[in-house]
Amino acid sequence: MRIVIADDHHIVRKGLRFFFATQKDIDVVGEASTGTEALRVIEQTKPDLVLMDLSMPDMDGIEATKKAAVLFPSISIIILTSYSDQQHAIPALQAGAKAYQLKDTEPEELVKTLRQVHSGEYKLSSAIMPHVLTHMRTQHEPEKEKYYQLTRREKDVLMEIASGKSNKEIAASLFISEKTVKTHVSNLLAKLDVADRTQAALFAVKHHLNGEMTN
Repeated sequence: MRIVIADDHHIVRKGLRFFFATQKDIDVVGEASTGTEALRVIEQTKPDLVLMDLSMPDMDGIEATKKAAVLFPSISIIILTSYSDQQHAIPALQAGAKAYQLKDTEPEELVKTLRQVHSGEYKLSSAIMPHVLTHMRTQHEPEKEKYYQLTRREKDVLMEIASGKSNKEIAASLFISEKTVKTHVSNLLAKLDVADRTQAALFAVKHHLNGEMTN
């Protein structure tokens, strides 16, 4: 594995380089002390992986990760930082980082992370997992609210739409008139804020609906 170390602390870079020298499958091909320098070194060395600190002068690690993910999509970014809070972890992952590890991680665990990411896996420190899960639940909340605005009958109609039935088939299945089905469809599209039946069906499939919103 060819890696670049981006960290504004000289002692951190040298410490990591010294340790990686003991690993036969890791070759440190470059170092950087700022985000801008990291992008330049990445372009010059074309590494497999980049160990990216978040707090750096000139350009922080999140912005550097975002740019690197666009400019060098085949190169994997691993965040190595002291920050374990949501305000740093979530933006870093959204920027395109494939892993997020803390600087107090055991060296052997860091090497394991490098190898896992190099093989195509994602790896997150256990310290930030609660933040990631909370973020996912928060993102999911608005759509849950939309679903719960539906009446019981509108939910029934949504399930039928998701199964691919026409208005006539839905009317027969629910023992209501076709005109009533059309009214329910119009109402649920508005409440879910979707443009058509296809998007409504995708909404249902996305959330694995079987009468009640899951997760």
